[in-house]
Amino acid sequence: MMWIDKVHTYGRLIKFSHTVFALPFALAAVLLANRYYPVSLRTFTLIMVAMASARSAAMGFNRFADYRYDRLNPRTANRPHVTGHVDLLSVFILVSLSAAVFIMSAALLGRLCLIMSAPVLAVLFFYSFTKRFTCLCHLVLGFGIGLAPAGAWVAVSGQLEWRILPLSFALMTYIAGFDILYSCQDIEFDRDQDLFSLPACQGAPKALFFSTGLHTLTFVFLLLVYFAFDLGRIYLLFLLLIGVLIFAEHKLVRPDCLDKVNIAFFHVNSAISILLFLGVLAGTWLM
Repeated sequence: MMWIDKVHTYGRLIKFSHTVFALPFALAAVLLANRYYPVSLRTFTLIMVAMASARSAAMGFNRFADYRYDRLNPRTANRPHVTGHVDLLSVFILVSLSAAVFIMSAALLGRLCLIMSAPVLAVLFFYSFTKRFTCLCHLVLGFGIGLAPAGAWVAVSGQLEWRILPLSFALMTYIAGFDILYSCQDIEFDRDQDLFSLPACQGAPKALFFSTGLHTLTFVFLLLVYFAFDLGRIYLLFLLLIGVLIFAEHKLVRPDCLDKVNIAFFHVNSAISILLFLGVLAGTWLM
């Protein structure tokens, strides 16, 4: 049916499948917050709406801002906004509506969430321009998405507490690290267009080394989550599996072998996010 095709097209536009990277971290934050503060169905629903709308706004804005690069890059030339399946006016409307829904859902979640909503959107939108002037663009992306667990915690508790920060830092370094891996596909294109991704600026070997360092920090921060919330030991089993996957991810992607970037990027990182959520679920309920 036509409306199903439309939904599928917009899903491709905003890479809906990539929701699996950050959403499990936000859900884990809700589980952890529920140990101290009751989570109502209303609050949970608003958190999901806020997550979906913020991501849609950010991805839509990125498509709008990077349109001229997406047209030139063979890897992105088949995206719906480039092929004409979604026109730029529709992208602009999507961004505007999604941003409005995010701010409204934040307002319904409480005063602090409302105060945080505009800066969060600003960071997410600002990321789209950072690759034009700094190789730290990956860290900006990580920071923006990494706010999700902290935001979910604030939505439940009404306040920001130190104990949720390791989970946010884990997501920040995790996202930044695999965004560097993903950018290795575009080294030559980024150099041709004077874009400042870390692989383009420093070369694949140094970029992959930096990515490994970030993912090592991810593991450390996830270990700190165990101590911050006194989770059951079963969480450590899931953390061990995450460590194995991180190791495997960096074995798959090497400077002389970048053809498995997509496997590492989507399949391995999806598994890591899901294992994190399951680990927190098990560590919370099976203490």
